[in-house]
Amino acid sequence: MKTIIGRLARAATNPAPKIECWIPKRIKNGMGLIIFPGGGYNHLAEHEGKGYAGYFSRRGIACFVVRYRLASEGVRHPAMLEDALAALFTVRDSAMDFGLDPRKIGVMGSSAGGHLAAHALIAWNRYESPISLRPDFGILCYPVITASGGFCHQGSITNLIGENPPPALLDDVSCEKHVTRDTPPCFIWHTAEDQGVPVENSMMFASALRREGISFELHVYAKGNHGLGLNAPFPWAEECVRWLDMKR
Repeated sequence: MKTIIGRLARAATNPAPKIECWIPKRIKNGMGLIIFPGGGYNHLAEHEGKGYAGYFSRRGIACFVVRYRLASEGVRHPAMLEDALAALFTVRDSAMDFGLDPRKIGVMGSSAGGHLAAHALIAWNRYESPISLRPDFGILCYPVITASGGFCHQGSITNLIGENPPPALLDDVSCEKHVTRDTPPCFIWHTAEDQGVPVENSMMFASALRREGISFELHVYAKGNHGLGLNAPFPWAEECVRWLDMKR
């Protein structure tokens, strides 16, 4: 196992991952949401970061938008995963300062950010830490999940692990292959006609959760392009808030 504290210190010069906080005046149920925007591991889509934070913070959920390191900055896996787990460490370590319940800290991501969130859900136990790095729940929006086969989003995976990776590395970052009974519950949504990241990514992850007896909610909407965020013609965000309200 690796030590997250050392990674945090080295990350500060490569460059440092940043967290933007959106703290409502009244926090519902002590819940915190760590958000990883999408962007193919090449850039960060603001509508999948600040956009979500504005929406969920208005509904009483403290939000933390993470600017994690990217391939465009010359880094590869595991830098992104380490930034995600470092954000979990930081938010949970500071939970009481924000008025949060450290047992109600979840992760959220879209597209490649959904892959990062899913990766945190299944790989949190690869690092030693004095504070639990396990998210309490996950929200995956049209996520990249698999790193091989016909449903892989090749651009995101290439940015994550480079050209011509060995099979073991492809397996390592294929999130559907590493779901266990310790994987947190999830809310997942996708559209059936997504031409960017095929809906099978969400279905594979949901199937893996099902096999391990992990609670999940999967919404597959008939219409809609990739990258919708909150600009969807269906109420996925309202359904997500309802799901979160069940976690009191």
